[in-house]
Amino acid sequence: MIAKLAGMVDQVSPDAAVIDVGGVGYLAFCSTRTISRLPAAGSPASLLIETHVREDHIHLYGFIDAAERDWFRQLTTVQGVGARLALAILSTVPPEQLGLTILAQDKAILSRADGVGPKLAARIVNELRDKVGGVAADGMPTVPITLAPDADAGPAADAVSALVNLGYRRTDAFGAVATATQRLGAGADATALIRAGLQELAR
Repeated sequence: MIAKLAGMVDQVSPDAAVIDVGGVGYLAFCSTRTISRLPAAGSPASLLIETHVREDHIHLYGFIDAAERDWFRQLTTVQGVGARLALAILSTVPPEQLGLTILAQDKAILSRADGVGPKLAARIVNELRDKVGGVAADGMPTVPITLAPDADAGPAADAVSALVNLGYRRTDAFGAVATATQRLGAGADATALIRAGLQELAR
């Protein structure tokens, strides 16, 4: 099982790269995020690899960092999300934003990925929102469980709704209110959370 490739970049295409390791070229399918971070052909590079073995093929999927690889693993546990679709999602929503997108149940953002419709976006949110804490998403703030948007009531939910009504994206509003709740404490009212959330969004 191949877990990592370290060699020279031989070729790069919009959705894959060939890494030359000791004279052998390995084709790895990648997200646009990983492709954009690879150096030019002829330069040294390394990719973390997920190897998928099927009866009729062996495919390698390459990732520039562990956060993206870990999200790929999580996404492919969802029924209807194959490897290529997981890469499409990671090309649309980077790992550092995917956790908040799922916690905020922002299905609209997930639906921007090619091949992801509203029903599949809802399934991804429902199946992964309880697993977000176990994914190595660099830069994702720690969000209290009490902010999980299962409930439609409460100061945090009211604050998120108010910020969305002001024109902010739900994912951004959710992240700002999560940070505000951590700073002000669980007893903060909606007005204080809205004010603090706006301060976070202005940074």
